[in-house]
Order: sequence, then C-alpha cells, then structure tokens
Amino acid sequence: MQGLAMRFLGHSTVRLELAGRVVLTDPVLTGRVGPLRRTAPPVDPVDHAGVDLVLLSHLHADHLHLPSLRRLTGARVVVPRGAGEWLRRKGIRGVEELGIGEELTDGALHVTGVEAAHSGHRWGPRSTRGPQARAMGHLLRTGDVSVYVSGDTDLFDGMADLPRPDVALLPVWGWGPSLGPGHLDPARAAEAVALLRPRIVVPVHWGTLALPGLTRAPGARGAAMRRLLVEPPRTFAAAVAASGSGTHVALTEPGDRVALPVHP
Repeated sequence: MQGLAMRFLGHSTVRLELAGRVVLTDPVLTGRVGPLRRTAPPVDPVDHAGVDLVLLSHLHADHLHLPSLRRLTGARVVVPRGAGEWLRRKGIRGVEELGIGEELTDGALHVTGVEAAHSGHRWGPRSTRGPQARAMGHLLRTGDVSVYVSGDTDLFDGMADLPRPDVALLPVWGWGPSLGPGHLDPARAAEAVALLRPRIVVPVHWGTLALPGLTRAPGARGAAMRRLLVEPPRTFAAAVAASGSGTHVALTEPGDRVALPVHP
C-alpha cells in the first residue's frame, strides 16, 4: 500500500510512517513492564527514532508506560482527555489531550479519537482511586489512506458505524493465560473485522509480554502459556479466512515490518 509503512514492535506498539510523519502507538520499548517480562526480541532504538506523534489509548501500564515515554523526546504525546495533568506531573513533556470525537492535525495527518470498550483507570476496572480517563481508539487519515488503531477494546455498539478503514490494528489476546473484561480474543476480533470491513487487518497485543514463571512452568500449565504466545493471531487469521470477508490478515511477528499488499 503506497504512502504507508508499518513495523509491529510488540504488544500494542506499532511504528507507522505516513503523510511524512512517524507515529508510535502505546509505546512499550523496554524489557519489562512491572512483573511482566518481554518474550519478544528487544526493540531496536532505530525503531523509535524520529517519532513525531505518540498516541496513547488508555492509562494501563502496559500501554502508557512511563519509562518508555521518557525515551522519546520532541514528540507530541497525545493522551485521553483528562489525563494530561497527571502525565505532566510525571515529567512527560509535549503532552496534549484528545477526547472521543475530537480531532487533531499534524501536517497532512488527521487523527480522530474514537470509542473503545475498556477500563480507563490506571489500576484497572475495580479501582476507584488514582488517575482515570476514558479509554479510546484512534482513526488516522491522510488523503490516501486511513488506519484504525483500536487500542484495548471489546466489541461495542458503534463499531460498525466507524468509517471503513484501509488498515485496522486489532488486539487478539493479551499477556496472561486468560483475558479480563474489555478485550478481544481471536473469535471476537474476527467479529470486529466483520463490523469494520477493513481491507487489511494487523493482529496486535500478543506474543510480547508474560509472567516469567508461567512461561517456564512445567506440564500443561506452562505449555498452555507458551502456546498463547504464538497461537492467537493464527487462530484469528483462520477465523477471518473462514468468514469470507475478503479482509487480508497481515500476520506479523513482533519486531518485524508489516508486509502490506498493494492490492489486498
């Protein structure tokens, strides 16, 4: 696809180059996030160089990762509306807020905040104290291409009403042996494809972070966790193919460039 280049850096972190801008989504650039350890290859510093715009979907630490944000200098850091002051107090510069239904421009790139069905609290859906801002996705548009970045989400009523994107980045799992509320598993992510009708979909939010004790556990428990580091995007791709939607699944290993077909 002309005018767009992408590299899947792992979890929900994708480097997009379009409209003369470099965009990074939910950057996780280090070898650990709290107790979680990176199981994918390390991120090459060149892959987070020259970033113009950082899009943060919500406040959870595996999406808004402060040590990773501190590695990025000179970028506009776009956070859900209501979270800007908290992030500035953490020493992050260039912070701007964006709400659902609001739009910002960066040169020829237009970014619109869209709905997501996911907890917006820093410490998860059961917490009542601490920073909170509504979780969201983003729709990126140029004159030639549109990209939907869902962030963490479950299916929601307005998903089918979003403008049909050329490319969708959809989560297909997480980092543990099960999923909590507000997530897509492979089957539900395939349902999202049917609602969105993208030309191309890139499965993300898989194969990158895990609790090290689980990946090394003996017997069926450890084997199941190791399978969950590789199987979800493949199960998703099979479900999309079986649906007959015609959407091309660009299955990409963490750290690799996304191969975008010219005529999906």
